[in-house]
Amino acid sequence: MSKGNTFENDLLQLIFNAVPIANLADNAASAPLTNLFLALHSADPGEAGTQATNEVAYTGYTGAVRAAVARTAGGWTVTGNSVSPAATVSFPACTGGSATATHVSIGTNQTVGNASKILYKGALTPNIVIANGVTPQITNTSTITED
Repeated sequence: MSKGNTFENDLLQLIFNAVPIANLADNAASAPLTNLFLALHSADPGEAGTQATNEVAYTGYTGAVRAAVARTAGGWTVTGNSVSPAATVSFPACTGGSATATHVSIGTNQTVGNASKILYKGALTPNIVIANGVTPQITNTSTITED
């Protein structure tokens, strides 16, 4: 069973833009997150994983905070049952060590290494090879599609 197209778009707007779904979900009923947090992974964190599962470790990222993107139309573009960052998302620059990011996740906690809930995850194509001086980025052409 799948979701209807209108509801798919509504769900993405609720999660990424904090827009309520009339008569169903009210974002303001609690203390909602104002940002979502992106983590980089060296392998798929899996369906049962957390944002800490296979999270990359390089000097500059470890001990830092994950990339925050506001839950607004200025942070995320939702259209046609797809969502993309509204602008390029930059992670901390590598100042030592190396890693290869093969996956990215979107979750609920800013602290690198925190075993927070994954809302969405996916493979990075191409992979991001991280070495000294490299600032990993996810562009606004990266998309998540509900269907």
